Order: sequence, then C-alpha cells, then structure tokens
Amino acid sequence: MQFIIVTGMSGSGKSSAIDVLEDIGYYCIDNMPPELITKFTEICNQSKGKLDKVAFVADIRGGDFFMKLMDIITQLKEEQINVKILFLDSSDDIIVRRYKETRRKHPLDEVSYGNIRKAIETEREILVPVKSCADYYIDTSSTSVGEFKERMYSIFLDPNEEYLHIDVRSFGFKFGSMSEGDLIFDVRCLPNPFYIPELKDKTGLNTEVSDYVLQFPDAQILLSKLTDLIDFLIPLYRKEGKSQLVIAFGCTGGKHRSVTFAEAVAKHLKQNKYKVRVSHRDIDKR
Repeated sequence: MQFIIVTGMSGSGKSSAIDVLEDIGYYCIDNMPPELITKFTEICNQSKGKLDKVAFVADIRGGDFFMKLMDIITQLKEEQINVKILFLDSSDDIIVRRYKETRRKHPLDEVSYGNIRKAIETEREILVPVKSCADYYIDTSSTSVGEFKERMYSIFLDPNEEYLHIDVRSFGFKFGSMSEGDLIFDVRCLPNPFYIPELKDKTGLNTEVSDYVLQFPDAQILLSKLTDLIDFLIPLYRKEGKSQLVIAFGCTGGKHRSVTFAEAVAKHLKQNKYKVRVSHRDIDKR
C-alpha cells in the first residue's frame, strides 16, 4: 500500500495536488484529522487491495488536531507503513494574491486578527517540523497548472504508465452534437452506407460497413490526415497536464461512418500504447 500525506502552506495548491492524485488512481481524502489517519490505514489493510493507493490532505485547517501530525507520521513509519509526505509551498506575495483573488479567509485569520501576512508567518512557524521531514517538496510560486501536473506525474506516476486517458466516441448529428468533445470531426463528407440496402441496418462495427467506408481514396486520405493531426496534438495536451481527452467523430445517424472512424482511430492509438476507451453514443438509435 502507498500512503501520501499532502500538506504545506495554505494557498499553495493542495487541492490541485489532490485532483492530480485522484486522476492517477489514488483514493483521496481532504482535510483529514491526523488521528484518523491511523484508523483509516487499518481499514485499508482490511480492504484486500481495494484501497492500495491513498492520499490525505492534512493541514492547518485541522486546528489542534494538526499538531499531532508528526506523532502520527512517526507511528506509521514504526509500523512499517509506506507513507510519504508531499509539502507544497509558495512565496508570501503569491499566497496573499491568491487569497485576494478567491476572497477566502486564511485558516488562521482569527488568531492573526485579519492580518494575512501575520497568518502566513504563523503558519510557516507551525509547519517547520513537517517541512523538514518531507519526502517531496514543490514550490508553486511561479509554476503553471501544466507544469505543476507534470511535476506531480513525474513524482507519483510510474514512468511506464500513461496518465492521459483518451475517449474516442462516435455520434449522430441528427441526435445532437457531442458537447463534451475536445476534438470533434465531421465525417459526413464521405459516402453514406445508409443508402446501400444490404448495409443500411448494419453498423460500423460490421466489417462490411467499415470496408465500404474505407474503400474510398478520400476516406483513406482523411483517416491518415486525422491520425497525423491527433498524433501531433496529444503530446501538446500532455504537456499542458490534460488527464482526459475526448475525440469524437460525427456522421448523420451515428451508426456507420462515425463508428468506422472512431474504431480505426482507437485502434491506431492503442497501437501507440495510449489508454483508450471507445463508445458509440447513437449506434442503437433509429
């Protein structure tokens, strides 16, 4: 089992860190009182592998409970539990700016009488012991969202594991466009098998239909150009830290041409070792 305790300065990006960890398969709990961490590790031990990657956010919001974090970490390590600490930090000026932008109160707002810089100073003093024993440290002061995600992936993701999930979908324009698509391609420019009597009631999942759609030179050229474009775009999306990409192909009814192209592109992406899911929204509609 792998346990990660995410902590650090308020306003440094702990919520973003949890979002990334959740994307790569961690079971995440925000604002976890440290005393409950040991109890939860017991539950994980009894889950028979169902909870083998867990991340907790434990920070100053826990008040007096947070002061026991170091004792809990020591206890977990004595019990030979694989626990790592991720400490997030940022400069005072950046934290002040982020709180002004979000108009939220700092957790130590009351004890600092509304003085945000005093609150930050107090929090830094409290976090010194945790920071000193952190396994990983990320300063988010001048880090873009994409850079932050890339840094998180490099730390917590197996280098041989692909974190970008690609959904390849087909749909019919007559039933509405694919609103959640990142890349939407219209293949209604190609000959429609619907008008071939023996193909009308079949779908792009049938060899006869896919062979018909792809037999035309224009279809072959279109498929080649689309796969080239997608191959070019995917590394750019990955660089920006995107964890899910939806590629959609649309035709009139969502049964023939769009299904054929979705299946062909999905096959191409799988051959390139991407994580791919294929779905056909309107394939059973009439």
